[in-house]
Amino acid sequence: MDYEFEFQEFQETPKIKTTPRNVVFEDLIIFENNDYIVINKPPFLASLDERTQDKHQSILRLAKGYSDDAQLCHRLDKETSGVLAIAKNPAAYRNLAMQFENREVTKRYHAVVNGVHDFDSVSVFLPIAQLKDGTAVRIDREKGKIAETIFFTLKAYRYHTLVECIPITGRMHQIRVHLQCLKAPIVCDPTYGGDDIFLSQLKSKKFNLKKGTEELPLIKRVALHAHSLTFRLLNGEVVKIEAPYPKDFDVLVKQLDKFTA
Repeated sequence: MDYEFEFQEFQETPKIKTTPRNVVFEDLIIFENNDYIVINKPPFLASLDERTQDKHQSILRLAKGYSDDAQLCHRLDKETSGVLAIAKNPAAYRNLAMQFENREVTKRYHAVVNGVHDFDSVSVFLPIAQLKDGTAVRIDREKGKIAETIFFTLKAYRYHTLVECIPITGRMHQIRVHLQCLKAPIVCDPTYGGDDIFLSQLKSKKFNLKKGTEELPLIKRVALHAHSLTFRLLNGEVVKIEAPYPKDFDVLVKQLDKFTA
């Protein structure tokens, strides 16, 4: 199947973003050995300290409180949830850094996107360049850096699709802008053309909302979750570590299953 890629202009829409407080790092751990900690990062928690006066918490800060020499092996966007690998020593960091550099790590993301799509190993190979303010990216065939993502449809609903995304490269906002090019922007991602999703859109029967109240979207962030990470440990063993959906993403998928499957 051929796809005609569509490039859309960047547009930002303000959203309420609440940084979680009092996060217990131990509760995030889904895998640990002498070399690595792998966590299920919650949404709205930054990977690194932010350049603001009110820094709150970050994954790096929490990790160093748990293990003195902790280093993040990669990053996730603040709103993105899911699997994130942390090295506990320099040798472990070098081991995984080399695997990332050689594209030997497999990352699988799940996203809920607008529209109904049948992606069967659809590859988007389009170069990406950051905007001048560094907050977003665009497709730039002349000055952009090489970027490739492969997409699979996991489940199609009445108006939305659950998609598995496998980034081959690791550019900023790569999955988000590549899905925009496929006319399949991620739900609740106004930066790249994604609309909010409401329960009233899903229910076929009349939806009753209490008078004087405003309906809230089913998810208040970019509906993107890093579902699994596959890499080699220092002893050569290959591990695939999966991160369960957080509450907001799980609720979204269950509502889609309930009303539009």
